[in-house]
Parts: sequence; structure tokens; C-alpha cells
Amino acid sequence: MELLAGFSALQVGGALATALIAAFIRGLAGFGMAILLVPVLALALTPVEAVMVTNGVALLVGLSEARSIWSNAEKSALRISGWVLVATLPGLWLLSITAPDLARVLIALVALSAFAAILLPQRPADLPGHVHTGVTGIATGLLTGFAGMPGPPVVPYYVGRAIPRVQAKASMLLIFSFAALVGLGSGAALGVLQLRHLLLSLLLFPAVLVGNWLGALAFGKVNDRIWRSFVALMLAAAAAVAFVKLLQA
Repeated sequence: MELLAGFSALQVGGALATALIAAFIRGLAGFGMAILLVPVLALALTPVEAVMVTNGVALLVGLSEARSIWSNAEKSALRISGWVLVATLPGLWLLSITAPDLARVLIALVALSAFAAILLPQRPADLPGHVHTGVTGIATGLLTGFAGMPGPPVVPYYVGRAIPRVQAKASMLLIFSFAALVGLGSGAALGVLQLRHLLLSLLLFPAVLVGNWLGALAFGKVNDRIWRSFVALMLAAAAAVAFVKLLQA
């Protein structure tokens, strides 16, 4: 417990409650845990700490459902993951040299951008070209490092196309799980990852498992139209929460 000495009981309790809610959203929508969790954690922790802890729980929950994710994901998820490997470290480096208050503002703007992107008209199911995929991957890596939020570029890439929601969800989760691993590796390389961050991730993991399980149950009971509407609603809520919490900071 000495490793958690830097975190107050209120911080840990707030993180547990947020993790449960954020994981439910992840289980239902296929994304959203980082978009919800990072801005809230960043109010009690530094932005770098919030990103490291979120990456830890994202990796753990991704590993818990790796077989299902791998069997249903689109091949494009592997290409995007390759670009994430390249771009995450520069994004985390930018976060490490950015003033905390400015970083919190930028992270809130990232949450808002995800909502704006999902409002664009739905595209055909055809796989986007290499340039579109590459730009999506680079943006995903940069945002993984800087904000712990790989979702904003990835969600419109998959949810914005007319593909089965099971495939869209699995593809996003494959990228997010890999992005979390790369984010932790980048943190270790830059010397900003601490053992207490991993310990807090482990502490949050049971709440994340429960929330994700409940969300997955709900996912199996809704149709595509309701699911896509829920995705848009959750993105709007995430953006609103990020800005409200920012104003209260």
C-alpha cells in the first residue's frame, strides 16, 4: 500500500466509480473508457499519470477478451496499430512537456472532437484507402500518447462505415488494446511510468471487468441503429463531462 501513498482515498474512490461507468460504456459502445476516464483522473492526478493509469486498465481488459476481439476484427485494425506504434511516443513526449492546465484543456477538446466526427454522414462499408488509414493510425498514436484517447480518429473510421457493429467494435478494441500496450511502453521509455500507476490500474481492474461485462450484455440486446445512436450520445456526454469538470477544476 505504500506504493499508493501518493493517492488519497477520495482519488481512489472517484477513480473506481468512474472506471465502473466508463467500462460499461466500453462494453456497450466498444470505446469510450479512455474518453471518460482520462479527463476525470486528470483532475486529481497529473495528465501523464491519468494517461498511464488508463492505459494500464485498458490493456488488462483487452487481454481478458483477446480471443473474441481477434476473431472478429477487420484487417485494417492491424495496419492502424502499426502506425500507432510509430506515433505514440512523440505524443507522450508532447504531453510530458505541456503545462498541466493546458493539457487538461486539450484533452477536453479531444473528447469534443470525437463527438463532432461521429456526426458526419455514414460512409459505405468499403475499406478506406492507404492514405486515410495511415492518417487515422498516426492521429490515433499521437492522441494515445498525448491524451490516452485513441478513440477520436478510430471511432468514425469504423462506426462511420456501414459495417456490422460486431466487426466495428472488435476492430476498435483491438486497436485500443494495442495502443494501451504501446502507451505503457512509451511511458517506460520516457521514464514517466511508475510502479504506483500500474498498481492503481490493478486496483481499478475489478471495477472495469464488472462494468465491461454489464456493457457487453447490453450490447447483445440492441440493434445496429440503437447502437450507433448510443455511440453518438455517449460521445456527446463524454465531451460535456470533460468540459464541466474542466470548468470546476
